[in-house]
Amino acid sequence: MLRVHDLDAFYDRTQVLHAINLKVDEREIVGLVGANGAGKSSTLLSIVGIKTRTHGEVWLDDERIDHLPAYDRVRRALVLIPERRRLFPFMTVLENLELGAYLPVPRQQRGETLDRVLELLPVLAERRHQVAGSLSGGEQQMCAIGRALMSCPRILMLDEPTEGLAPLYVERLFELVVRLRDSGLTILLVEQNVEHVLEIADRGYVLENGRIVLEDTGRALLQDPRLKTAYLGL
Repeated sequence: MLRVHDLDAFYDRTQVLHAINLKVDEREIVGLVGANGAGKSSTLLSIVGIKTRTHGEVWLDDERIDHLPAYDRVRRALVLIPERRRLFPFMTVLENLELGAYLPVPRQQRGETLDRVLELLPVLAERRHQVAGSLSGGEQQMCAIGRALMSCPRILMLDEPTEGLAPLYVERLFELVVRLRDSGLTILLVEQNVEHVLEIADRGYVLENGRIVLEDTGRALLQDPRLKTAYLGL
């Protein structure tokens, strides 16, 4: 469904990604892991067309989209949940969710989608009239996921979703990611929580200094001695 071919990315004159090649098949969880500064967030931002100057190709199904602005990529149901959630803190949970259905097609089915999101994430139903900035970190992350789901994505990309969360919410979040995949979504997940990600991922890629250095199934990567040494401390 999503294919990235020989993608380079730059911040000003500094190259941060080097010939990235990856693919995400339909109804698959793909994990993108690596140390701080490896280029994980830059990869997601490059795929959705935000911030970076890029060379290379990004394909969604049979359409090349790397020349499109970010809003046109969202119109094609390619949706990013950014690092640190980026909610509107002085707006209510419900208002944040409704903003996720801003585009014409999601707006037409906003009521039905909202019902599904509140059923999937009952904490948001309980907090719907509460301002988003007053939520706990875990609740804010659920709100960010709910807002993304309101846009009716086909591919959902999550950037460091467990950052700063209590262990209970970390477990809930990974369970939710599996449920979303099982419901038909395709997911590209960036995380430093390497072990958790690769346990649920169908496949994974390891980034190091802006380059992909390993790729395999999630389970196989967990057993790879290089990854164990570098990222799991074993």
